[in-house]
Amino acid sequence: MAFAAQYPRITRTRRIEDLCGTWEFRFDPERDGERDGWAAHGLPDPIDMPVPASFNDVFTDKASREYYGDFWYAKCVFVPGEWESGNVDIRFDAATHRATVFVNGSEVASHEGGFTPFCAHLNGCVRWNDWNYVAVRVNNELTEHTLPAGGVATLRDGTRIAAPYFDFFNYAGLQRKVRLLSTPERRVAGIKTSVELIKNRAQVRYELDLEDAVGLRAEVVLVDGDGQPVADSQGEQGVLTVKDPRLWGLRRPYLYTLWARLYDGTELVDEWYDTLGLRTIEVSGRNILLNGRPVYLKGFGRHEDSPVHGRGFDPVVNKRDFELLKWMGANSFRTSHYPYSEEQLYEADREGFFVIDEVAAVGMLRSTKNFADAVTAPRGETYFDDPAVREKTLPAHIAAVQELVERDRNHACVCAWSLFNEPDFSSEAAVPYAQKVFDACLDADPQKRPRSYTNVTRCRAGIDKCTHLADFMMLNRYDGWYVCGGPRIEDAKAILIEEMHKWEELEPNKPFLFTEYGTDTMAGVHKLPSVMWSEEYQLEFFRAQHEVFDMFDWVVGEQPWNLCDFQTGEGVMRVDGNKKGAFTRDRQPKAIAFLLRDRWLRKLDYLD
Repeated sequence: MAFAAQYPRITRTRRIEDLCGTWEFRFDPERDGERDGWAAHGLPDPIDMPVPASFNDVFTDKASREYYGDFWYAKCVFVPGEWESGNVDIRFDAATHRATVFVNGSEVASHEGGFTPFCAHLNGCVRWNDWNYVAVRVNNELTEHTLPAGGVATLRDGTRIAAPYFDFFNYAGLQRKVRLLSTPERRVAGIKTSVELIKNRAQVRYELDLEDAVGLRAEVVLVDGDGQPVADSQGEQGVLTVKDPRLWGLRRPYLYTLWARLYDGTELVDEWYDTLGLRTIEVSGRNILLNGRPVYLKGFGRHEDSPVHGRGFDPVVNKRDFELLKWMGANSFRTSHYPYSEEQLYEADREGFFVIDEVAAVGMLRSTKNFADAVTAPRGETYFDDPAVREKTLPAHIAAVQELVERDRNHACVCAWSLFNEPDFSSEAAVPYAQKVFDACLDADPQKRPRSYTNVTRCRAGIDKCTHLADFMMLNRYDGWYVCGGPRIEDAKAILIEEMHKWEELEPNKPFLFTEYGTDTMAGVHKLPSVMWSEEYQLEFFRAQHEVFDMFDWVVGEQPWNLCDFQTGEGVMRVDGNKKGAFTRDRQPKAIAFLLRDRWLRKLDYLD
């Protein structure tokens, strides 16, 4: 067993043991671990490492922080004897970027992709009612054929460090929860749902994924927020009809609970549940419609990033970010540039946020200076012209999209998919690649949500070859920062207006959303008149951008870059990370946060 979409739940038939906490840890730069039997005999001279967390910022030396290669986690895990009659699995919510799991020396699972969950099945190698040695070999290396993409740089002494094709730090490790799961042998393995609204009714179509369930009776019950059943059905697939449903909406969510049960006669064999919001999402003409109503999206591109934890799961930081979003009057965000933790999506379900869910297809532009090269007109061969990209990257990309959709398909908050971030779509060679990715997403999603990608400045209107694939357009633009910054900001505004008029001609029937725009700004730097990096310049830039947005009624949303400052690799363009946040990395406001709050509280969520 590897990829595991189903979110763990404790029910009458299921149990969970939390394995988060302190694990043993060791780097393995020479890849000696498997040969020398670390998986069976233990890690030599290990140190303590918290899980979940990125390992990088735990250390005080640069070599450890920048480490690139294999590294190991290990922990002794007690498996109760009373679990022997069912399935016992260990679930890793994420291991960045790939992992192999060993139990008592035996390899039991491997997984590629650092942001989606996977399970290792333990029944064949576990010692029941006893301690078991779990070891995980993780690797954080990047290539042009991984998602995200990148490479390697080698120092004079032979040390290898990351050379990412993206502008955020390559945090890695066991960055999300690890849990031991007990489930029945015959079980509910998942459920697909889609919703149709017909007058005063909601029809929920479902399809159960069952394991070893021959001869068992399947039952599905939908329960409202007060715990009262409102619809039920028998069988592996069917339709639940809800009269006078309460719909899930922007900042006004309502969630039902969907229970799936298996019976042998009258005996309960298994049960699992998930929350469900009743809503429809579609693109019609120049609008994005939620429950048939046109919406205006206000929010941010974000990162799972915080001091010390790095990209490690932190429920306190997550909660703080949602409180900041609500204070701002926001109603949406994009999971830039990878799938976020499942807990963040459940929070967005409960809070009523429109989420653009993004696969980790970032860096599909050959550059380690992406913040600069992203705006330069393309020359010569592009990333997608390379046959190896089509042969090696495309299968990995499709697999990542399928995992993303399967994991997140029932979330009410997930209203659209982002299948690439800033790809170099300037070549015709990109078209068949992108077409296959878009098709794979459509095939995987029972709700057929809108699909898109973020268009990069170097592929402005008329250059991008793949716009016909997107259901709506997402633009990342930094005119006034990377293009015509400082005293040339009025030129930047004119350039953007000219481009928007060109988009108006090229894509006259699609809504547009600005998914990135902003300036690096050091909190507390004030200049009169404004200069770049000052808070005054950030305000000047945003006012100019908003004037342009408001000129075009087919711009249906704005998501500045970024909610908070975040860590990147080192460089002369970065002052301890990217400083484009409306808030500092420790979640305190810059002046721009108040400007955005004033604008967004006045802008309605719905356009009708």
